Amino acid sequence: MARPSVAAERREQIIEATIRTIAEHGVSGASLDRIADAAGMSRGHVRHFVGNRDRLMLDTATVVFSDGNGGLSVLPNSVTTLAEAIDYLFSPEFTTSDSENARVPAVAETPRSPPATPEELTTAYARTTERIDEMIAVAHPGAPEGARAVVAEGMLTAALGNVFLSDFHDDPERTARTRAAVEALLGAL
Repeated sequence: MARPSVAAERREQIIEATIRTIAEHGVSGASLDRIADAAGMSRGHVRHFVGNRDRLMLDTATVVFSDGNGGLSVLPNSVTTLAEAIDYLFSPEFTTSDSENARVPAVAETPRSPPATPEELTTAYARTTERIDEMIAVAHPGAPEGARAVVAEGMLTAALGNVFLSDFHDDPERTARTRAAVEALLGAL
């Protein structure tokens, strides 16, 4: 009887180790040696299962920004309404600057390395903005399409800016202020 392949399991293990390593050391500090140590395997095994570092960073970005439904988005697929989107984007789960959450801003550093990663991140950002625009259309049916798109862009940009700032500037009131700014944008519709 043939032994089942462990390739998919190993790839998942390596990508999880990559996410942890990026969270701890940033993208520039996420060497194949560190990732291999975190995965509990040799560098050769890492290369065998995922290829080179650029491919691994691209695959990791795809996993981090997966919406759970085959697409790329900052929002999980379970977020379906505008109120849920606002709650998620300004929740401790999204805004807390800790080693678990550091993966999102850290993976956003990767456009400086593998050439395909900016495309993945751009796709995730664009899809998230589209989803927010669709949610705004439901919550504010009379809002003009162009205004919805501007508010969706502003909402996502504000939320991501809040997360990035929290990595180096601790201001416990910033999230509340940023959320209030987003709610003011929505109120202007």
